[in-house]
Formats: sequence, C-alpha cells, structure tokens
Amino acid sequence: MAGNPFSFIKDIIAIKTPKKSTLVLRMIVFVFTMVCGVYICSICLKQISTHGRAGFLDVPVIQKPCPEPQIEPWEIPYVHYPIPKTYSRAECACNPVRYFVILSIQRSGSGWFETLLNNHTNISSNGEIFSVKVRRSNISTIVETLDKIYNLDWLSSASKNECTAAVGLKWMLNQGLMQHHAEIVEYFNAWGVSVIFLFRRNLLRRMISVLANLYDRDAKLLNGTHKSHVHSPHEAEILANYKPMINATLLIPNLKQVEETTAKALEYFKSTQHIIVYYEDVVKNNTKLIDIQDFLKVPRRQLTSRQVKIHKGSISSQITNWDDVQKTLKGTHYESFLHADYRK
Repeated sequence: MAGNPFSFIKDIIAIKTPKKSTLVLRMIVFVFTMVCGVYICSICLKQISTHGRAGFLDVPVIQKPCPEPQIEPWEIPYVHYPIPKTYSRAECACNPVRYFVILSIQRSGSGWFETLLNNHTNISSNGEIFSVKVRRSNISTIVETLDKIYNLDWLSSASKNECTAAVGLKWMLNQGLMQHHAEIVEYFNAWGVSVIFLFRRNLLRRMISVLANLYDRDAKLLNGTHKSHVHSPHEAEILANYKPMINATLLIPNLKQVEETTAKALEYFKSTQHIIVYYEDVVKNNTKLIDIQDFLKVPRRQLTSRQVKIHKGSISSQITNWDDVQKTLKGTHYESFLHADYRK
C-alpha cells in the first residue's frame, strides 16, 4: 500500500521541541542582552565623565584683553603690561607700566634723586643693581637681570609690585654700561626703556664728595660705621668736618676725564628716549621733579626725601688746600666751579 506523501510532514510538525533546547536559547539571548547593556552603559558613563571634566576642569579661562590706552601712536613702544612669574598683578594687570633707567656716575646725587622717585606711589626704582659684579659679568647676565627687573619680578624695598606704573634702576657708567653700550642701547630701544641722565654741573663739588666718601670707608666716622648717605643733620655735620686735600697736579686731568666720560655716554645713548637732568637744577628748582614725572607719564605728586645733604655752604670751606685749587683752576674753563654755589 502506497504511503501518504504528506504523512512525513505531519510527523515532523507533530514533533515538539524539547524544553531543554528552549531554555538554553533563552539563556543565550539573556546573556547577550546583558553584555550589550553593560557595554552601552559604560560608553554613556565615559561620555558623561569626559563632558564633566571638559566643562569644569580643562576649559582654559580666557583673559579679557586690556583696553587700548589713550596715548599717541609714538608712545606705544614705551607702554607695557608685564606678567610677573612670582605673583599676580590682580586688578592692576591692565595698568600700563613704563620702563626707565637712571644713568649716572658716583657722588652725583643719584642716591638722593632715587629716594625722591621712590617717594611716588607708582614708581619703583630698584637701586644700584649692577654694583654686584656677577650681574654685569657679561651681556647675558646683564640682559637676564634687566628682564627680571622689567617683568616686575625683582623684589626690593622699593618694589610697588601690583600697581607699579614705572619701574627701573640706577646704573653707574663704570658698571659694565660703557663696555656693552651697543647691546644695551639695542635692548633699551627694543623694549622701550626711557633713559634719565643725572649728572652734576659742578664737578669740583663732586670730587669733594668722592674723596670724603673714600676717606669714611676707612675712618668710619659715624660710630665705626661707613655711610654714604645720612638722614640726620648731626650725622651730616660729623661727615662734613672732614676736608679733603685735592691733588692740584691731577685736578684738571681728573675733571677732564669725567667730562669726556659723560659726553661719551650721551653720544652712545642718544638714540634712546631720554632726558638730561642736573643735580643742581633739582636742588634749586622743584619743577624739575615735575618734568621727570611727566617724562615717566605718572601722576604728579609732591616728592620728598629723608636724606640730608652732607657738604653745604661755600666750597672754599670744604677743601684743605683751597689756595692751590683756586690757583690751578683760575683762567681755565673750570674756573666757574670755584664760585658756583647753591643751598639745600
């Protein structure tokens, strides 16, 4: 008897899937679903974490640019906004700063002059920095020192730090300045450093001060202490009691040498923005200090100093061998030094 061709299919349909196979399949699907869920969750968490760090930690703070100063175009190279490495200028960050330097020679009144500048709220003059030889040993150390000063990172008793409007130093001509004048002029012009020349008109009075100061280095007249500058009339009187003897033979050559050195400095630095100031003019005329403040573009203030002048009065009373000195200078173009006088 021939079999029904559909019977085989019926038998297949009639066969039930075993329960064990169904359970295994469900377990596989469940495990796969769990793995996918864990993976998706980890991706989401990572994105949230990255977004959080970017939003709260890694976004740099954009500094608001300083407003353009209301100045003439030619002044722009002389206006700076230094960013010190050792502290923050905080609310004064947008206060413009001018760079300056006082160029002078010893015993020309530069110490007194600098105390006047430092009496100003916004001026920081950091003293005779290059009196320390290692700082002027070569042009590299000179530039490194200047960079630190003008970046407001040089800390001294004169530092006004945050709200300084003019920063500088005092530099003697014999402290590496003339030796490296070409490189220093280039630096001054590149960084907009303004130069204040401070000299004395009466070089004979300067010589008296030099000799008296040299004497006191050994004699130490003030209770065994040497002082180049004093703050009381009593101390000034003690130091003024010493009256040097001037070598009449070397007097004119010495005066001529000082003249030539100052003339050479003026020639070397003539390309810089500069002003020439004489000690005697500052002593006699207070408006000279206004000129300096205007030159540095700082607010005008009444400036004072605690320093007391040592050598006062007639120059004839300050030299032991006055007759020899008078005889030597009479008839020369230095004769005016014998008569020039001023009060302070």
